[in-house]
Amino acid sequence: MIALTVALTMVGCNRKTIYSHYEHTPINGWEKNDTLKFSIFPVRTDGLYREEVGLRINSAYPFMGLTLIVEQHTTQKRLMRSDTLHTSLIDHDGTIQGEGMSYYQYNFHLANLQLQADDTLLVNIRHNMKREMLPGISDIGVTLKRLSED
Repeated sequence: MIALTVALTMVGCNRKTIYSHYEHTPINGWEKNDTLKFSIFPVRTDGLYREEVGLRINSAYPFMGLTLIVEQHTTQKRLMRSDTLHTSLIDHDGTIQGEGMSYYQYNFHLANLQLQADDTLLVNIRHNMKREMLPGISDIGVTLKRLSED
């Protein structure tokens, strides 16, 4: 309990991180047409923001990598952006690249975005793998950090 309190305090004190949220996926299989949706509340200041995608898997995940389609919309400028994120999770020797013991955490830089004050960012994420159901993925998340202010 003490470790959780310390961790939450450290996250709360990091003023550069303005959003960090994970959505759970069914551990027995994330369906290809199951799009995860994130709504990042209006940012307070104009500036450059770093966007990351987080991923948690366990040993049931059957592949060495994962391909994600990330679609983003901003409300002020009505900008739309679509990115394909190719991730490497396990190297050719079978070594897991993530951090953890039974669940492995990965964080991938997606983009640096120039946002205006009061912009809301809507992010949709789905997988783009040949298999319809992907077992072993427990969570997908989005983190937004402020890099600079205009």
